[in-house]
Amino acid sequence: MFNYSNLPKILSSISWKLSLVPVSSVLLLLGACQNSQTINQTVNRGLEIRFLAGSDLKDFCDRAATKLNNSQPKLEDGTPFYLTCDTKGSGDVVDEVLNLTQQLQSGAIAPEDSQFPTLISVDGEIYQSQLIFQINKIFPGQNYIPDLTESPLLAYSPMVFMTQADLAGGLAAVDDLYVSLVEAKNHQDLDSKAAPLPITYVHTAPTRSNSGLQTLVAQFASVSGKRPQELTIADVKKYQDRVQKIQNKITRYGKSTGSLAKSMVKNGPFWASVGSVYESLVISANSQGNNTVNYQAVYPSATFSSNIRAILPNAPWVSEKEKAAGEKVIEFLRQPETQKIAVDLGLRPGIPGVPLGSKFSPQFGVQANPQYDSYRPPKPEVVEAMLQSWQSYAKKPSQVALVVDVSGSMRGEKLSGVQNTLLNYVQNLGSREKIAIIPFSNEIKQPFMVEGTPQGKAEGIKFIGSLKAGGGTRLYDSAIFARNWLKQNFKTDAINAVLILTDGQDSGSEITLDNLSKQLQSSNFEAEESIAFFTVGYGKQGEFSPKVLQTIAELNGGYYRQGNPETISNLIADLQVEF
Repeated sequence: MFNYSNLPKILSSISWKLSLVPVSSVLLLLGACQNSQTINQTVNRGLEIRFLAGSDLKDFCDRAATKLNNSQPKLEDGTPFYLTCDTKGSGDVVDEVLNLTQQLQSGAIAPEDSQFPTLISVDGEIYQSQLIFQINKIFPGQNYIPDLTESPLLAYSPMVFMTQADLAGGLAAVDDLYVSLVEAKNHQDLDSKAAPLPITYVHTAPTRSNSGLQTLVAQFASVSGKRPQELTIADVKKYQDRVQKIQNKITRYGKSTGSLAKSMVKNGPFWASVGSVYESLVISANSQGNNTVNYQAVYPSATFSSNIRAILPNAPWVSEKEKAAGEKVIEFLRQPETQKIAVDLGLRPGIPGVPLGSKFSPQFGVQANPQYDSYRPPKPEVVEAMLQSWQSYAKKPSQVALVVDVSGSMRGEKLSGVQNTLLNYVQNLGSREKIAIIPFSNEIKQPFMVEGTPQGKAEGIKFIGSLKAGGGTRLYDSAIFARNWLKQNFKTDAINAVLILTDGQDSGSEITLDNLSKQLQSSNFEAEESIAFFTVGYGKQGEFSPKVLQTIAELNGGYYRQGNPETISNLIADLQVEF
């Protein structure tokens, strides 16, 4: 609230030019500021409409929510409401809704629980079909999640192959790129005029990300010669060998399609020469003013349109008022003016009549009117079989060196938190995956091997329980030790990576950071034996050097993250999806 008693002092301190402005005008301006503050304070009052959505909708939802909330929307009875956006991987969206629904079914929570979202969206129709299928298992015959045709379209962005412009011709020339990727080793196998670059390929993990799931389904469809809805569980087993050959070209998985696309731009074709991404991300890659390389979308003859729909559940956790507000939100999101936000972000509009704008052009690596056959989702039970096949058979295995700081500063809560995190990591290992746990302090322990078999996991859990904290922090020495161990035990058919978890700065190492950096360059993504590095600073800011950890990671195509006892478990779980 403005204190008008201070007005004379304020006026006397204003420059001589402003002193010529009438006091009434100043009061008017101050009143306007006061009104503006009042509006900002009342934007988020009333009924919260939580929108749980896939990550591809994040920017659109955030911008649209700001616009809607600034208008102070109300229901017909005068009840104010506001929109909040909670975005994550589409697989995580489905898992969260299923978890809440199971708790509701068991009586652990009530329908009124605030954890339930009013609106849901995933970045494509496969995950929506899976959500319908799984919810109907929990509550048979209730039809809590509406069918695809009853869920209004908000936007879409077809799945494409993202590549550098000079490689796009070779990818576009083949009849079916996935079929060609089964046997092709380098880009000259696709185009005799292309540079002899090895084919390095990325897509997200299908267990967490819609784009990854759509990619996996498209691979099975291509190698089988069938449309997705025609595939059977028997087909999954029959064609998983061919899908595995495609997966062998993977350099990285991950849960974020956007992060993979950004890494392609940052790291170049030796890191990934081809990526399965949304069309919108090619536009984004070419929208960066400092890019020296142009990227191009190669449209398959058949692909998923990645239809992003608004799901308003017909469920007991959505009250009548929430339903009414949800309907108003959907109506707002589909208005032409709001749809222009989606177009500006590189998404295609969910309603007709909205101009695409200049970004949908060759200048941004895409076509305004691409011609492709739009895939429909497979049967849900077939999707489940594909995911099981990918996790247990087709997925490229990994060999990860987990370098764990057990110095004296890790005593107490920190060490127990890390042990719980390592426990989850081991329990989630795939049957063909292997990790080497390397504890370090002022002494670097020999790697303890943990395999993803039941016996291997049991031995790993026992070892994790034996970890004790004490001593210094030979961070640099342990990093090069892990890299050298991986080089000596390099697996050509696996993703080889180092994951460092530390809460402190280096002390007592025999090598310097500069020396470490030079040595790591010999195993970066341009090397024949590429070893990725990921680093996690664990604890409070100032206890470790983010800049050092970021340098170590980015030299070898990885990244740095910060964690604490509350976030470390989820953070490492997300990192585990990379491999």
